[in-house]
Amino acid sequence: MFEPFPGNYVWNLQTNLALVCGGNHGEIDVAIRPIKEAAANGEDAGTAQLFDSWIAVADQVAANARADEEAGYTLSAGTKYGRAFGYYLSAERMQSRDYAPRWQAYDKGLELFRKYVECRGLHIDFVEIPYGDTSYPAIFVHDGSGIKRPALVSCNGLDSMKEQVYMAGHGESNLERGMYTLFVDQPGTGEALRKRGLTAVYNSEAWATPAYDYLASRADVDETRIGMFGLSLGGYYAPRAAANEPRFALCAVMGANHLWGDLQHRRRQREGENPVPHYWDHVMWVWGQDNLESFLAYCDNITLDGQIEKIKMPFLITHGEGDRQVPVSDAYRCKEQAVNSARCDIRVFTPKDFEIEHCGADNGTVMRDFIADWCAQTFAAME
Repeated sequence: MFEPFPGNYVWNLQTNLALVCGGNHGEIDVAIRPIKEAAANGEDAGTAQLFDSWIAVADQVAANARADEEAGYTLSAGTKYGRAFGYYLSAERMQSRDYAPRWQAYDKGLELFRKYVECRGLHIDFVEIPYGDTSYPAIFVHDGSGIKRPALVSCNGLDSMKEQVYMAGHGESNLERGMYTLFVDQPGTGEALRKRGLTAVYNSEAWATPAYDYLASRADVDETRIGMFGLSLGGYYAPRAAANEPRFALCAVMGANHLWGDLQHRRRQREGENPVPHYWDHVMWVWGQDNLESFLAYCDNITLDGQIEKIKMPFLITHGEGDRQVPVSDAYRCKEQAVNSARCDIRVFTPKDFEIEHCGADNGTVMRDFIADWCAQTFAAME
């Protein structure tokens, strides 16, 4: 992994994810150079300084995009809007929830994502997925043809957002292989958490089933070939959903997360790296818990033990050999328990793949494309 901040995994991870999600190396270099000294103070200290440095670059890229748009260079403007929105969201996700400037940055990021879609002329529908007596937001990525195709529900991890996962190339990679994608901000993530106050639940089928129903209702989706995909903590959410919603035709994960609840107890002992600063406050916010004790008690529900055995559809597990957040043993545990899956494949990525970190943060293309290939091949076998 590219590590401009020696010894600070969390800040290095942010930099790599910004690159994976379409960032420009020259712009990112300008954002990180002024904060190298601050990074030496640890993952939590100096995040406000990090925010200011990234926002300054985001503001300038957004201004450059507006100049392009005013000159009539719509496609160039869209490209820049896409990078600017990514920088706003990248800076925002690194802040504590009591850091007020983050909310304006998040709103700006969402605004510019829509500008990106508009200027680039992309086939992306902004939709609402029913959830209890409310709804959560999603984006449906298609080719505009109206042709009935297979589709995937793509869910976030602990701190990712639907726009970031899309910008990491998953939508395009799936489209190239004849699949549509519904990127969701499920409860506990993105807009669902920030704008709706919807917190995470361990029984992910509660929100995944409505996502399936939405796709099945579309005339351009083959309701017999709808799959479930998740990355990072989505490596828990997606299999849990598939285990309890048998209408999903397949399930695939980028990064296994079999024992996430138990991992939190181990993280209290500093086992494994955290994905974001202010980690314990962040997870309590995501899961709607008022204190650490209640959060850790709730965590006992977040396990795939007793769930994986219920998966009957084809199931793909991928993991990085050098994952510093979730041990590779979680992937093998998933494989061992998938005794009723019609087909369970596992792929652990090694240095020869140039992608060994958590969810491919050190490359961003290899796991993504392998998963897309596997899903397309598996769907094709169902025709």
